[in-house]
Amino acid sequence: MKEKLWTKDFIGVCLSSFFIFITFYSLSATLPAFVTEQLNGDPGQAGWIMTAFIIAAVLMRPFAGRWLDGPKRRIVLLLSLCLFMLATFAYPLAGSFGILLLIRFIHGLSFGVATTGNGAIAIELVPKNRKGEGMGYYALTMNLAMVLGPFLGLVIVEHSGFRLLFGVFAVFGALALALGGTFRVPERKAPAKAAQSPESDVPGFHWRNFVEPKSIPISLTAMLMAVAYSGILTFVPVYAKEIGLSAAAGYYFVVYAAMILLSRPFTGKLFDRVPTRCLVYPTIALYAVGLVVLAGAHHGFVFLLSAAIIGLGFGTLGPVLQTVAVKAAPAHRTGKATGTYFIFFDSGAGIGSVVLGSIAAAAGTRAMYLVSAAVVAFGAFVYFVSMHRKSRSVPLSESVR
Repeated sequence: MKEKLWTKDFIGVCLSSFFIFITFYSLSATLPAFVTEQLNGDPGQAGWIMTAFIIAAVLMRPFAGRWLDGPKRRIVLLLSLCLFMLATFAYPLAGSFGILLLIRFIHGLSFGVATTGNGAIAIELVPKNRKGEGMGYYALTMNLAMVLGPFLGLVIVEHSGFRLLFGVFAVFGALALALGGTFRVPERKAPAKAAQSPESDVPGFHWRNFVEPKSIPISLTAMLMAVAYSGILTFVPVYAKEIGLSAAAGYYFVVYAAMILLSRPFTGKLFDRVPTRCLVYPTIALYAVGLVVLAGAHHGFVFLLSAAIIGLGFGTLGPVLQTVAVKAAPAHRTGKATGTYFIFFDSGAGIGSVVLGSIAAAAGTRAMYLVSAAVVAFGAFVYFVSMHRKSRSVPLSESVR
């Protein structure tokens, strides 16, 4: 008999994450316009609004992982959610670029801890034999937020302005905190003979106390996938305008999310039934093919077809890689494992935005997406070297799945 997946606790952590991520994606789409229209800033300053947030989140990931593996993990999570809510309350006070930059940095700090905490706790709440399925559904909350957030934010700004926008997302911040208090946070118990174990923390300010070494190999693959995805998230609207498909741009992420919704029920279960490599290689291939299709798009159908292929590829691959990163670590280091994964993923997204933007400026957006496809293909090689090759002789029941 299968253990129950949709418990009150699991639903609570999924909903809390949904309100965190819908706030993130909506503000990411609308704050550049706030900077240029309300604060009389320039596009360069608008870019720093996102950069400050990402830098703060990445800086907090290692500390978040350590704190969330300690005995006060529930308090740490609730404090981060409280700070996240307070940051959303502060946006109406942003009367200058400097104040907004400070708010974004504080918001990024809280985001780094809260998302690391929710991710680590979610995987602990999922039954052992349903990890892939459970984390697939958990990731779906982020996918839906990615689609609904920009749409909701842009509609509110267009029809009612930024004051209502900030009010709505202050409510969402409060809901994220309220839901964070509804789910059970599994107690953290130190492993036997932890002081003598190489998997445990070591005295002093040692890197192993903040990063999980066993999660680094799979996180390298995730970083390369994020580099390519940053080109989709950042440049698809611009690219659509370049090729005369602006009308189709609004549907791109809708198709992407629809494909994830349709595929998630069976791809998550498949992860729990087959060797990990049997899911990783095909989804990487689909991801790369989708980017090539995007680079060659001249018609709306082909443009949206790329969204469907990438949704099936990267949309499936993301939660698989995160699950592998956590399962590679000892049970008492899930917080550090989750933090390690997001350090690499966020860094890839940040690096990708800069590097791919430079390529697009120099060689064109089509060329940029072909380069992105090559980066994804290289990610398959990195996965083979770091994960697949060294574990080929390990029995399926003992391998990282």
